[in-house]
Amino acid sequence: MKIIIPMAGAGKRMRPHTHTTPKPLIPIAGKPIVQWLVEDIIKVCKDKVTEIVFVIGDFGKEAENNLLKIAESEGAKGRICYQDEALGTAHAILCAKESLTGKVVIAFADTLFRADFTMDEDKDGVIWVSKIEDPRAFGVVKFNKENIITDFVEKPQTFVSDLAIIGIYYVKDGDNLRKEMQYLIDNNIKEKGEYQLTNALENMKNKGMKFVPGKVDEWLDCGNKDATVYTNKRVLEIHKNTKMISSTLKKNNAVVVEPCYIGEDVVITNSVVGPYVSIGSKTSIEGSVITNSIIQSNSKVRNALMDNSMIGNFVEYNGKVNDLSIGDHSVQK
Repeated sequence: MKIIIPMAGAGKRMRPHTHTTPKPLIPIAGKPIVQWLVEDIIKVCKDKVTEIVFVIGDFGKEAENNLLKIAESEGAKGRICYQDEALGTAHAILCAKESLTGKVVIAFADTLFRADFTMDEDKDGVIWVSKIEDPRAFGVVKFNKENIITDFVEKPQTFVSDLAIIGIYYVKDGDNLRKEMQYLIDNNIKEKGEYQLTNALENMKNKGMKFVPGKVDEWLDCGNKDATVYTNKRVLEIHKNTKMISSTLKKNNAVVVEPCYIGEDVVITNSVVGPYVSIGSKTSIEGSVITNSIIQSNSKVRNALMDNSMIGNFVEYNGKVNDLSIGDHSVQK
């Protein structure tokens, strides 16, 4: 089994945090988003995952090394491929075409999921979906009484289905998928200006392959600041019985209300932190009340009354604004 993770997007909805860190490498609850995603997928796979491919843009050597370490931590070979131009989902996946053989899971790195099942790898393919109120911004599926997908529709502006494709796919025959996506590009077949994975899947379906929907218990989006803060909360709730507070924490007249993640060498003074707060290593908090927020490493927060907020690395903040989004290396007093 191989996992291919397209993640070359600029992450514009997550700015200013993505000016310095690629969105999938932003930590929530102590781990990068993409690491949580990899761990979630491996839990539902029957077969051993032997290779994890990350399709990226110009992220820099440090980010590439961090991604390879994530693969290594799961006992898999890591591989980096590059997408230089955003030309659609099929184009992004095809950048890893050398790995599109045999059983493949494809997962876009701005979503996490919670599910209680083991993936049925005997099927031709599984497309994970979630029921949503407004499906116009997503690809959707329709399926018949035998639970076989009958239609893939990309971003329908009139109602077709409310089962949105969440960005995680399994295909039994990666070689077949590669050929269908290459056909789209060779013949310049685009939809809404891009080469779409759903078009390749539709072609495979029309040739007799049977895809089934995989339903998740919960779909956790990391597309913008508010969604990421909420996902951080849910991950902390789900892992509340796991030790997530470092023994190096120094508390001076301070209270930590769990669940929280607190990294190495954090100092909290005259403050209440939590619930649902993640704090990166070597950060200090003083004279503050902080709930439902993410604060990354090497930052200093003073006199804050903070909720639903996201603070980057090497930030100095002194103030009482309630809802914040501050990127790395910023000073606000």
